[in-house]
Amino acid sequence: MKTLDLDTLDFAKGGGLVSVVVQDAVSGTVLMTAFADREALECTIEIGEMHFHSRSRGLWHKGATSGHTQRVVSLEADCDRDAVLARVVPAGPACHTGTTSCFPATALSADAIAELDATITARLTAAAVELPPGDRPSYTRRLAEDRNLRLKKLGEECAELVVACADNDRGRAVEEAADLVYHVLVALRSVGASVDDVRRVLAARRQD
Repeated sequence: MKTLDLDTLDFAKGGGLVSVVVQDAVSGTVLMTAFADREALECTIEIGEMHFHSRSRGLWHKGATSGHTQRVVSLEADCDRDAVLARVVPAGPACHTGTTSCFPATALSADAIAELDATITARLTAAAVELPPGDRPSYTRRLAEDRNLRLKKLGEECAELVVACADNDRGRAVEEAADLVYHVLVALRSVGASVDDVRRVLAARRQD
């Protein structure tokens, strides 16, 4: 776990507390905000899971009751040393309402690729449900159900991106890249993988 020196934090400015912004270390989604005093951060560092300070109940181990713990990847202070960014791997939803983030309307849609991946997942889940008579399957469902079509389209989109780049056509290259990303995500989901798995690989390579 990448941590920080608590002696450098300005607890006095917040009356003994610092603000903590909790971010999913894989997706980058902002999960929640809370406050922490020195004791909470010491417990966080010692145990490796997020602890906070609640004005009503004192020291608070996130997930101690629900099981929705947050394993710490790194802790980083902001430029004023009165706030901390905690990058975590969550074991469940961050919000007490059961949602992934306490800011579901914006945080989960801030990453367009993650939002697309979620839409694809929903479509593929629906693909397991029998369609009513007369209904046509969605394009995503057709790809999910037809391996040859899925792989054919993946190859076609890749080739179209290559041609656009060879022609130095910026606009078309961007459009073709977007099409390719969609087909890559469908292909990944079809083999039981996701965009988060790709993020993990990229993060590991960055650390090497």
